[in-house]
Amino acid sequence: MNLRPSLAAVGLFAAFGLFTAFGASAQPAPVTNSRMVPAQVQPNTDAALDERQARDWGLQPEEWARFRQLMQGPLGVHSPQIDPLTALGIEARSNEERRRYAELQVRMEARRVEKLLAYQRAYDAAWQRLAPGQPRVNLPGAKALAAGNTGSGRLAVFVKADCASCAQRVQQLQGAGTAFDLYMVGSRQDDARIRQWATQAGIDPARVRARTITLNHDAGRWLSLGLPGELPAVVREVNGQWQRQ
Repeated sequence: MNLRPSLAAVGLFAAFGLFTAFGASAQPAPVTNSRMVPAQVQPNTDAALDERQARDWGLQPEEWARFRQLMQGPLGVHSPQIDPLTALGIEARSNEERRRYAELQVRMEARRVEKLLAYQRAYDAAWQRLAPGQPRVNLPGAKALAAGNTGSGRLAVFVKADCASCAQRVQQLQGAGTAFDLYMVGSRQDDARIRQWATQAGIDPARVRARTITLNHDAGRWLSLGLPGELPAVVREVNGQWQRQ
């Protein structure tokens, strides 16, 4: 696995989209029975979608319904992009619930990393067959995950969304003038999530442009390191071994 940044200095500010409103016809057509069919089948369609999404996350229908309810409250306002397992874990009503959602999330992330590694191996084999001897470029977000642990020599800082201590640790490092490569766990390869987090954490855009701080998708790196403890994690390679600092 290679901890050199795979996302080159993600910008901190995203452009706003433009929306166009379309006016309704001044002479609406009479409503016929055929036009009522979509409205009649909509509840069944929504129920099927909810059931599928609950199944995708390993949740029961009532758990998915609770997640939807939570997102209508303060949690949805403060963390609109939060995933169902994290949301339910944060708002767990017992230690048993909290443990269940944590274990579900670890299993899902482990499967995702396993699939990513399997595809990287397939890509490596395809390259050897189709373009032997040519310079290699690893897949974005999966740089040398199957190789040995080699780093850039700088600090690697692993953070996640909805983690106040993560933002505080990053601010401490930035205030001390430390150069580091930041990796966001659970970013879903979404650049906007990293930009939003970096802005909220107070990361200086000038430091990002100068590449004294880089912003990167974790892409399974944190799990691959196998280090104990919670996030944030500040790590450095020492004599070939990654250690928390």
